[in-house]
Amino acid sequence: MSTTASSIPDLSEQELRAWLALIRLPGIGPATLNPLLRGGVTPREMLQQPPPQLSERLRSLLRNPDWEQVDTDQQWLESPDCHFIPLTSPRYPEALADLADAPLGLFVLGRLSSLNTPQIAMVGSRNPSRGGEQTAREFARHFARSGIAVTSGLALGIDAASHRGALSGGGPTLAVMATGLDRVYPASNRELAHEIADNGALISEFPPGTSPRRGHFPRRNRIISGLSLGVLVVEAALKSGSLITARLAGEHNREVFAIPGSIHNPLARGCHRLIREGAKLVETASDVLEELAPKLQQFLAEPTSPVDTNTGVSTPPEDSEHRQLLDAMGYDPVPTDTLVERTGLAPEAVSSMLLLLEMEGRVSSESGGLFVRIKSDATG
Repeated sequence: MSTTASSIPDLSEQELRAWLALIRLPGIGPATLNPLLRGGVTPREMLQQPPPQLSERLRSLLRNPDWEQVDTDQQWLESPDCHFIPLTSPRYPEALADLADAPLGLFVLGRLSSLNTPQIAMVGSRNPSRGGEQTAREFARHFARSGIAVTSGLALGIDAASHRGALSGGGPTLAVMATGLDRVYPASNRELAHEIADNGALISEFPPGTSPRRGHFPRRNRIISGLSLGVLVVEAALKSGSLITARLAGEHNREVFAIPGSIHNPLARGCHRLIREGAKLVETASDVLEELAPKLQQFLAEPTSPVDTNTGVSTPPEDSEHRQLLDAMGYDPVPTDTLVERTGLAPEAVSSMLLLLEMEGRVSSESGGLFVRIKSDATG
């Protein structure tokens, strides 16, 4: 799935306005509209001739959208790095599109390419222990250095620590918000939100101007789960929104991971419950990556391996960009930025290839965000 610098090159202005009008309609959401959209009915057709199977109230709403609000949304989209991706676009994240209640569209502020990076969701308490916050930072930093994006909800506590850990690891991080992207909640995370937009993306299904409401947060949580290969819960009380995200992850056939804690720590009880219910107990970030390795390899797979006609066994292809990257590494530890400069490849591509090469045992990661080619690699 490719992306370009332009957010909506495959939409005419009339089509864009129809999508924005659809999203703005009160009382109509994915449960009602997704079956129609997936059945080939376009937003313009719905507005011009509301489907007869809908109630008269819904048909009336479709006939009378709020075009002034649509004008406001269009103005927001004219700002730098502001994008809109409709459900039916090839740029819409495939994993999220598979959900029955996938958002009608996504507003994105930042780098669209970050949506295509394999993602791990990290969630937890808004009031974590000092140790829990440190653990979240360390895990997120390790994921980022391994080429995995960290996705969370920009809340205080574990969410914020996870975003900051990913940023310190030099990788992209994505924040799914329960407001419009012109608002930051909580306001104390405004500076962090700017950093995330510069190095990853802010994402919301809610149009600009939407304020935080209680019912928005579970909707945000389903997007966090839907975008990710798995969800890691760091610290969570028994009555925690993080457990909702974990439950949704299970329903979405995502992996659920939990970090255990002291039996005397009330913030560990939610994690312990998840483990009793089948979540995977993890002690290190490598535990998560090892469990996700098959999905990561499939996600990062290059062209299909050719088959040896004599043996009938597939052999690994020697991709030219992988060879270029290995040649650029030499045998001394080197940071990702240097490899980007030496190869001219996109940062996301370099990170993904490093992860794949590490899983193949041809590259190892070291402290300080450095990577080194393993001397036993006999392909050179």
